[in-house]
Amino acid sequence: MASLAATEPAACPGATPAAESIVPACMFAPDRGCADDLSGADDFEDGEGTNGESADHLHLSNKLVLVSPSGEQYDSLFRHLREQIDEGCGETIYVVGMGSDGGDYGLDEKDMEASVATVRSLCEQIEADLILLRERTDTGGRIRDYLIRRRVGEQDFLEVRVAVVGNVDAGKSTLLGVLTHGELDNGRGFARQKLFRHKHEMESGRTSSVGNDILGFDQEGQVVNKPDSHGGGLDWTKICEKSSKVITFIDLAGHEKYLKTTVFGMTGHLPDFCMLMVGSNAGIVGMTKEHLGLALALNVPVFVVVTKIDMCPANILQETLKLLQRLLKSPGCRKIPVLVQNTDDVIVTASNFSSERMCPIFQISNVTGENMDLLKMFLNLLSSRTNFNNDEPAEFQIDDTYSVPGVGTVVSGTTLRGMIRLNDTLLLGPDPLGTFIPIAVKSIHRKRMPVKEVRGGQTASFALKKIKRSSIRKGMVMVSPKLMPQATWEFEAEILVLHHPTTISPRYQAMVHCGSIRQTATILTMNKDCLRTGDKAAVHFRFIKTPEYLHCDHKLVFREGRTKAVGTITKLLQAVNTQAAKAQQAKLLASKKTFREGSAANEEAASAARPPSPNAAQLPLKSGGGGRRRGGQRHRGKGLNAATISTAVPAGAAGTA
Repeated sequence: MASLAATEPAACPGATPAAESIVPACMFAPDRGCADDLSGADDFEDGEGTNGESADHLHLSNKLVLVSPSGEQYDSLFRHLREQIDEGCGETIYVVGMGSDGGDYGLDEKDMEASVATVRSLCEQIEADLILLRERTDTGGRIRDYLIRRRVGEQDFLEVRVAVVGNVDAGKSTLLGVLTHGELDNGRGFARQKLFRHKHEMESGRTSSVGNDILGFDQEGQVVNKPDSHGGGLDWTKICEKSSKVITFIDLAGHEKYLKTTVFGMTGHLPDFCMLMVGSNAGIVGMTKEHLGLALALNVPVFVVVTKIDMCPANILQETLKLLQRLLKSPGCRKIPVLVQNTDDVIVTASNFSSERMCPIFQISNVTGENMDLLKMFLNLLSSRTNFNNDEPAEFQIDDTYSVPGVGTVVSGTTLRGMIRLNDTLLLGPDPLGTFIPIAVKSIHRKRMPVKEVRGGQTASFALKKIKRSSIRKGMVMVSPKLMPQATWEFEAEILVLHHPTTISPRYQAMVHCGSIRQTATILTMNKDCLRTGDKAAVHFRFIKTPEYLHCDHKLVFREGRTKAVGTITKLLQAVNTQAAKAQQAKLLASKKTFREGSAANEEAASAARPPSPNAAQLPLKSGGGGRRRGGQRHRGKGLNAATISTAVPAGAAGTA
């Protein structure tokens, strides 16, 4: 069926001829064959309440259905295309000239023109753009692959987040510098200098923080990043205005001592995909396996980029690729590695990539720019993995805080669900007592561009009213009051120990990463006496510092030194009693107030009791509190005798605070 082949252009045997691709077509979707597609088509037709004639089914699964469809068929095609676009979060790959009824693939010139005209009219109704990706010939004629992408407004764009991981010196920051700034590297660290945020990073050439960089694509799939000719900086607002799709790269640290930051980047920034970088001359060393294991544990689809192929001898490159394929096929990964060598491979892998089984491998050079176009095309075809419902109550997780002069407190993070508009009042929390406070959103920015609203799955930063930066920490959330949020001290989780040198038993403490939450937790009880590497268990945890806002079924990473475990939260226990917490807060505020009033009264009494001394009059007093003044007088009066000091500071003043 022409429309059903949309997202799985190579799901049926023979979909891509041997000459076109080096990979057998059915390899990508071993559990989905042509029979499933046909049964799906039947269900779809019956479900939509059409006349259900077998001729109609046969006709809709035929490659000629797009040539001159009847009204009923046109409606079915329209509904199906709309579903495919919703499923692909605003875009899908659509194949014209391939049926799923077992006939020859390909259409002649006249039928192809008529089919394309039908698809174009469907796109106009959906308000989407039709972009030709490739054209190929088969036994029956020509086949075309099109990218259909929904049009977005001036202030909106599709967003895909890609985490960039790999060992130190694999070329992560250099590749991002080349991709985002459009200039090749000189082999001496020229490209990466534009991305570093700190002085020590520039000196050592090593990333130590979570960097964010963007790559914009327009409707035609062309890169819109144009660096400033003077400073070489990027104007994010201009890129976002011109782009219909923006790839956000989360540049993570490769060095082992920054693993904590890398884990936070993978859990807190919610990447859709993971780009694993391997230096072809060094091979799979150091943290490469560690980062790959982390991506697999969090169920993030991985694609591999092998860099520095211009300086690597051919035999070493082959050895690295062989090792990489062996690692990806191993029982721990169970991936299907595919070496991407031409545009056909890019289209086949991109359309089957979200299945998580496939792992494309790109070989690139940042100095010569070899195969860079294939990588850019692949990034343009990636579509976001998660669908979000805008009708749900809003929830936003905070992963960074800033204090901006003239603006005030700013928080950045990811909208998990729902929609947040300007001037909305949300609940911010939990604070150390587990309470949530109402807060108004003063302004919203997406990629440094002011907007009026954000939806689920989008990253944004909010300026907040009447709150200090010190009272906000990473891991807090902003939620709709409808959710009536509650903070939790204790929770149960199913965990799997990936590595531990000895045994884990109750009262063991380690750092728990869950979303943007990062806090030490203690194991209270578990359903086994002790845990070793490879063991699974249900474990009862308790946070040691502050309660957190959690959900069931959230993934967590549990680590301490070389110990690593992954798991899923199964049950929330001991929620904070908000009424008691609020009463405690009020009590604290009242006690602070009485303390301040008492100290102010003491100070007034002391100043009244102080006699006018000539020495004290000569000494210039500081404008601070009583304690500060005494300190200043002692400091200046070192040369004076004890009697002078005793007259300058009477006994009554010694009690003031």
